[in-house]
Amino acid sequence: MLKTETPSTAHQNLDEYETPALIAAFVDDQGEAVQAVRAAAPQLAAAVQAALPRIRAGGRLIYVGAGTSGRLGVLDSVELYPTFSWPHERALALLAGGPGAMFEAVEGAEDDAAQGGVDVLSLQLTPNDVVLLLAASGATPYVLGALQAARAAGALTLGFANNPGAPVSGLAEIGIVLDTGPEVISGSTRLKAGSAQKIALNTFSSALMVQLGKVYGNLMVDLKATNAKLLRRALDLTMRASGADETRAEDMLRACEHSVKLAIVALRRGCTPAQARAALQAADGSVRRALR
Repeated sequence: MLKTETPSTAHQNLDEYETPALIAAFVDDQGEAVQAVRAAAPQLAAAVQAALPRIRAGGRLIYVGAGTSGRLGVLDSVELYPTFSWPHERALALLAGGPGAMFEAVEGAEDDAAQGGVDVLSLQLTPNDVVLLLAASGATPYVLGALQAARAAGALTLGFANNPGAPVSGLAEIGIVLDTGPEVISGSTRLKAGSAQKIALNTFSSALMVQLGKVYGNLMVDLKATNAKLLRRALDLTMRASGADETRAEDMLRACEHSVKLAIVALRRGCTPAQARAALQAADGSVRRALR
């Protein structure tokens, strides 16, 4: 039996717990998700290093999964645009059963290996693409079908699973095993297995974006200001990184079409937005190198 499906021996009388004990059981168990990701840190680092040259060469991030794992892939893909201004067309997600499965389970969709292959090949993969294959069990047919097709197309494959020795992590070029063990509610991998996947995906994509120059210091300077909250955040970040007062920062942000990176370089170098853009382009988008 898979470790994620094995009944937990720690909480065999869960249905008899009083509410405080019930909450404590769930919260305490989630701590193991962090430990599982920490143990997989070397593999995550290898995944970032392997993905980086491909993404710099124009490749895409493509997430593939079913159920909770697939929905977590969708979540990571869509959040890259507002957080890092990463283009929508370079962060794609495939979910077994199609987009509708985001909100309602599609019966049998995860069992269709052939459809996984068809769906991933429909994206016209190139060797620069990075395909993240997500399955708590590590044996979801839809994901394995996509994995086989992605490898045949020459794309980099990263397999995320919550069971040691799982096919998804074993057959991918780089396997990331998040060994979370049995769940408090037996087999419910939306619990700590899902939490571990969320942490691992956040860690992978955030580290990749830092390496791509989307962060200055630890400031999120390449955000896309799509609402009032983010507009204010853009202003605060510009003031913090440039040392400019609110009026100067706001004027420069407006001149830079609300690009925080451009505004910081223009303010710090005392140059025009056009000159700042040229400096950033010469520095491959890195604010730190542009300021040198």
